[in-house]
Amino acid sequence: MLEVSHVSKKYRGCQQALEDVSLSVGPGEIVGIFGPNGAGKTTLLKCILGLLRYGFGSVTLDGQPITSKNIARLSFATCEHSFFPGLTAAGHRDFCAEHFPAFRAGRFQMLMDFFRLPEGKSARSLSTGQKNQLEVTLALCQGADYILMDEPFAGNDVFNREDFYKLLLGLLTPRETVLLATHLIEEVQDFVGRAVLLREGRVIADLESEAWEETGLLQTVKSAYGYRGDRVQRALEDAFGGEE
Repeated sequence: MLEVSHVSKKYRGCQQALEDVSLSVGPGEIVGIFGPNGAGKTTLLKCILGLLRYGFGSVTLDGQPITSKNIARLSFATCEHSFFPGLTAAGHRDFCAEHFPAFRAGRFQMLMDFFRLPEGKSARSLSTGQKNQLEVTLALCQGADYILMDEPFAGNDVFNREDFYKLLLGLLTPRETVLLATHLIEEVQDFVGRAVLLREGRVIADLESEAWEETGLLQTVKSAYGYRGDRVQRALEDAFGGEE
């Protein structure tokens, strides 16, 4: 069980990034983390991984703090990229096989073939979409129990993304857990089984898939945020109303 308990984070000179966030995620869950820009999605994932220090609260994995002893049970796919730019995909495979005892070599090769990624080109020479595909591949193959993803599909076309969601559902073992932060709400509504909604650093809703069976995930999220469909028309009326 991955547990985030009352975590708060404030950047120096900035507003509160996270405020009293609590969240428990068990084995086998696929959880979507949603919210507008600046809601705290990336900050939350980085706090879980220990990449950011937070002022209050705790993050534990099966009751233990995240340290060098258990960090291998977590992996991270980020649109900021965490691979070695000068290393080839084959080089990354060899590096991971050496440093991660549970590295899934067969899964790595399958994903390389699925994405048609070149093994001999340096990571920096890949296209944006290919870089993200390599990032996701590495995160899925380290042998981690909890796979955290932050906008991992940026730069990939809709066909690649749709096929990948289907592939991932068939690929994951019952113990593998995914936390996915993304703006692609409609695309992932059949992939995630739970939706955690953040606004201004706070969790405003934690929903199971039954909550959006009738209306769809996007409409459910809009309702939770109090989205007004007439905001564009109102803005245009305010801008041009006095020009007649």
